[in-house]
Amino acid sequence: MASKSKSHLHGFANPARFLRLARVVFPFAAGVAILGIIAGLVFGLYLAPADYRQGDAYRIMFIHVPAAWMAMFIYGMIALASAVALIWRHPLADIIAKASAPIGAGFTLVTLITGSLWGKPMWGAWWVWDARLTSVLILFFLYLGHIALTQAFDDPNRGAKAGAVLALVGAVNIPIIKFSVDWWSTLHQPATISKLDKPSMDVSMLAPLLIMAVGFMAYYLALVIIRVRAEIAERRIRNLRILQAGH
Repeated sequence: MASKSKSHLHGFANPARFLRLARVVFPFAAGVAILGIIAGLVFGLYLAPADYRQGDAYRIMFIHVPAAWMAMFIYGMIALASAVALIWRHPLADIIAKASAPIGAGFTLVTLITGSLWGKPMWGAWWVWDARLTSVLILFFLYLGHIALTQAFDDPNRGAKAGAVLALVGAVNIPIIKFSVDWWSTLHQPATISKLDKPSMDVSMLAPLLIMAVGFMAYYLALVIIRVRAEIAERRIRNLRILQAGH
């Protein structure tokens, strides 16, 4: 049974099968991304009511919070793909990790910038060495390190392996980001959605936040498909050139 399951996983990791699936998924992902992001921006920036404490300044959270979710989610995907690549040597796992890193770095940068824009009027400073902010900055450097390592070797396999090791070591930062507001005294506000009882947020604010999160998730999926396609094509061209050089 285990060997059968493993063969199914290897079949899914086959580049040709992935490309066939990607052709079906991509239009839906792109459509949901466009509609979700536009709807989230319209509802969040224009239709949602102002916060009774922060006024309109809180509206930056409709970009900041989903971007922060995606920054952590994508790094988790990279770490998972890296583990699969190191243990089972799936042909697509390291490609997915490599394709995801720049996207995750982009979301992390958006998180840091929007957090600073919110922090200035709320805290009176663009940046503080808060536990949450510092751990997110470390996440950004981990993304940059992964990108640099995967590009640092002439042999893509060596670069992928080095990047995979970094991704797995850096995964310890994800729970630190998540629970930093609970473990340490921090200026960053605690979670308002992932509570055991109920979110301390009105549905008129929660709905556009979740819509934007869906849009960002679909955007990541569409973009990673594009990048994986390009990487597969590049590797095929490289292999053909090596074969031609051998003859």
